[in-house]
Amino acid sequence: MSDRFLSPEPVVVLEKAFVRPFKNFVATAKTCYSGKGVVRDEDLIEGYELLAQSIYQAGHHTTLQHAHFQFTLTNVSRQFIWSFLHSHPFYNSEQVSQRYVAVKPESFSIPPLSGEALDLYIAGVHEQMEAYKKLNEMLLPLVDAEYARLFPRQRRNFNRDVKKKAQEIARYVVPIGAFAYLYHTISGVTLLRYYRLCRQYDTPLEQRLVVEKMVQALLDFDPEYKKILEQPLPIESTPEYQFYQGYAEGMTAQATERFLDEFDVSLEGRVSKLIDYKVNQEAVLAQSVREVLGVPRAALDDAAAIRLALDPGENRLLGESLNLTTLSKISRTLFHPSYTFRKKLSHTADSQDQRHRMTPASRPILFAHTSDRPDYITPALIKIDPKIEAYYQEVMSQCWDRFARMKRLGAPLEYALYLLPNALSIRFTESSDLLNLHHKHAMRLCYNAQEEIWRASLDEAQQIKEVNPSIGSYLLPPCTLRNMAGTRPVCPEGERYCGVKVWRLDLSEYQRIL
Repeated sequence: MSDRFLSPEPVVVLEKAFVRPFKNFVATAKTCYSGKGVVRDEDLIEGYELLAQSIYQAGHHTTLQHAHFQFTLTNVSRQFIWSFLHSHPFYNSEQVSQRYVAVKPESFSIPPLSGEALDLYIAGVHEQMEAYKKLNEMLLPLVDAEYARLFPRQRRNFNRDVKKKAQEIARYVVPIGAFAYLYHTISGVTLLRYYRLCRQYDTPLEQRLVVEKMVQALLDFDPEYKKILEQPLPIESTPEYQFYQGYAEGMTAQATERFLDEFDVSLEGRVSKLIDYKVNQEAVLAQSVREVLGVPRAALDDAAAIRLALDPGENRLLGESLNLTTLSKISRTLFHPSYTFRKKLSHTADSQDQRHRMTPASRPILFAHTSDRPDYITPALIKIDPKIEAYYQEVMSQCWDRFARMKRLGAPLEYALYLLPNALSIRFTESSDLLNLHHKHAMRLCYNAQEEIWRASLDEAQQIKEVNPSIGSYLLPPCTLRNMAGTRPVCPEGERYCGVKVWRLDLSEYQRIL
């Protein structure tokens, strides 16, 4: 079988970089031991290669974090981005959004298949794109009616609002092998890590092809990185691969479905279920505030201390558009409380959820979560109309039928997965300290946030309020926080205002279908 995709190959361009990144790596290291001041790149004349290798082998890799590299990537799949590029915290990306930009029928990864499997794959892409087009058309009246209810005195821009919202929901039927293009910025050490571990699950071929091009672009720019570049580990060396070698007999469809059913039951009907938190969170938070200020309990009781950290009326920084919490001494006390959730989102929703890099999760090896049984998320808007929901269910059934046929034809699971839809369920556990969860909820409790992530955030805020009421009272959307801080305008979204005065509502009153 070929080691190249049949679709247009990934395009990787190094757009911007430090002028002398490798020398900068060594210069920053030498500065640590310099009695003559800062060592600059141009001060390194010769003999620094051995020092570079020594520093690298010793694991002193913070010096490799200074130089950053900005790449543009084109013709890469959503599945690859979810599984590899965005599965860790040390990057920044800006990618084309399927919420706002229509997916083109020809913009798909086509793995190195042949014969009947290739014919089935291409037919599947075409059929799912036809479903995407039809579902868009079916949803327009529903979306239009809901906008009319939200904005009775004005006609919203049909192309901008109604069509885009219908498109946002219709994308659930689009295969996860759909192409994307993006800016992706990483440090030198992150790129070295990419290369070393690019041959792992779930998209080893695409990972290897893209990362090899990224590394080649780096070496073309600064060949000196060859001095420390380690070759990729074979997939056989990864712990996941080793486990599956010994567990092969246990990997049955029945075992997979039993695991999925057990996970879903444990959610107790929620999108996100609180499963762990520290015992004395509110007391520890209050005491840490007093420690920052150097005051005794008599001067600042627990309730007042928590208000000082979390109430935007007292901590006005929480009403700022710019997130300043990691720099504020009082706000940094929010690092101490933490929460762990068990969650289930669609592939497309989780692709956005994982962009909150400071609320990390242990996401699955995807093939280990799939069987021939349809396993997908249905958006709230689709459930409103029985005819649309029946059509959606039919499309999903056909998607999993093709997936099963692909496997029976001997197609590698790696390639068959590309054909599954954005609606595919993703199950995982996610943890966060309060500081970063507070920021995430301020973004995702907004009614403009993607609907699934909004529901997950609402689940989380409500459960935290039950176990830590003083903390939970301040897990709120941006408009409510700004209103409490006296910041105007209350809604920061301008023309994107959702049409609901959310800042006047209690968490228990939150509801939406768009």
